[in-house]
Amino acid sequence: MPVRGKGRASKPRAAGRLLVPVLCLCGTTVTLQQATVVPLLPDLPRLLGISVEDASWVLTATLLASAVATPVLSRLADMFGKRRIMLVCLVMMTIGSALVALNLGFPAMIAGRALQGSAAALVPVGISVLREEIPAMKLGPAVAMISATLGFGSALGLPLAGVLYEFLGWQSIFWSAAAVGIVLVALLPLVMPESRVRTPGTFDYGGAILLSTALTAALLALSKGGTWGWTSAPTLITALTAVAALAMWVPLELKISQPMLDLRTSARRPVLITNLVAVLVGYSMYSNLLSTTQQLQMPGAAGYGFGLSVMAAGLCMVPIGLAMVLFTPVSALSSRRYGAKTALIMGSLVSAAGYVGRLFLTEEVWMVMLGAVVIGIGNAIAYAAMPILIMGSVPVTVTAAANGLNTVLRVIGTTIGSAAVAVLLASTTLTLDGTEHPSFRAFEHVFWIAAAAALTAAVLASFLPRQRPSLTKKVGRIDQGIRKHGAGNLMAERHTASVGEWPGR
Repeated sequence: MPVRGKGRASKPRAAGRLLVPVLCLCGTTVTLQQATVVPLLPDLPRLLGISVEDASWVLTATLLASAVATPVLSRLADMFGKRRIMLVCLVMMTIGSALVALNLGFPAMIAGRALQGSAAALVPVGISVLREEIPAMKLGPAVAMISATLGFGSALGLPLAGVLYEFLGWQSIFWSAAAVGIVLVALLPLVMPESRVRTPGTFDYGGAILLSTALTAALLALSKGGTWGWTSAPTLITALTAVAALAMWVPLELKISQPMLDLRTSARRPVLITNLVAVLVGYSMYSNLLSTTQQLQMPGAAGYGFGLSVMAAGLCMVPIGLAMVLFTPVSALSSRRYGAKTALIMGSLVSAAGYVGRLFLTEEVWMVMLGAVVIGIGNAIAYAAMPILIMGSVPVTVTAAANGLNTVLRVIGTTIGSAAVAVLLASTTLTLDGTEHPSFRAFEHVFWIAAAAALTAAVLASFLPRQRPSLTKKVGRIDQGIRKHGAGNLMAERHTASVGEWPGR
């Protein structure tokens, strides 16, 4: 695949000291958009005068927009410049946040939430920026930190939203997001140069439409199946639509010369296995967050609950987010010393052990949180390892698109986790004062299935090919050569095609 550049040699640019912190803030801010609305959901019908079913679309709109926009914007970033697309994402997030905060009506709120979700591409595009701007020896820790924002942003979003809602009102949540967006729009051009590594050509409109249709239909079936009924006509129709669109999309992407997603690259064993693991790790992460908040809020009369308020339960989630931040460098260190494969296996096993521990750690709040924190640590280590595996297997010219697909698959995993937890907690109930609540056996089912998902992730990761010790240095030299020589250098193009050569591919 050709690489467009200036066609002249130049020294590699030194990234500003603020680049990594700013990109981490971008990732955390966009991840918060999904989590911060969760504490509002029970009160939205009263606040907006809408039905419970309509209120659920406030969450669904962001989910669908993020899944559709992430692969499209990631591909556009590879083609037209990463800073340009990141600024577009930040502007959309800022406008969307203000639109929701203005409370102009329910349709305007849904539009604003969709704009917020469209900014989800900030994470994969930010990771691809690091590959161009950060020296190879420092790349691992920086990538690990940005990747982990997908996890600890979700964990911190619940308590942050609870506090803002309690003391400043629900609109303050979105005004805060808009204010942060304005700051980032002003700050990003100052710390981040525009990418000189481009993928020339035409945009794959047909592939984008088919993939967007498939993702939208699949996520609708997963997120609304519990409400519509898993065997109802709307659920079955959306599921079949997803299958049909995907069946048309795959042959198209294999046929055209400039696909939106290079499926041949995605079929390489390191990329394919890492993407499958992304679904399972996403499932594990979201199952932990949802089950923990619900267990803490269950009435004490249930025999296992603590009767905490929404805000108190949200504040209890802070240790999970902090632990994920603190242990992300562990993944980077492990990836550098033993390989990202080892880090991914280790993170998955730690999460599985945490879920087994949650079966027994039930007597006190701190015991519940201990198990939840252990799971969060495992998720952080696994999340941080995945982009390193992806970048070691794809050309620098498609880094954003490849990481965008991985991000979408994590979103699919969290959606499946959300639906599964809801179904499992409703499967075995007990009645207290005329109200049905999940029994602890239902939580046990959640923990066992999530533990199985984490163990499956570890088993799949064990089939990743062993990374040659020299690969990281080789990729760094290749990327540097491409940045230095641009499209006019045939050797750079050949090197681009060779990135991702793993033994046993």
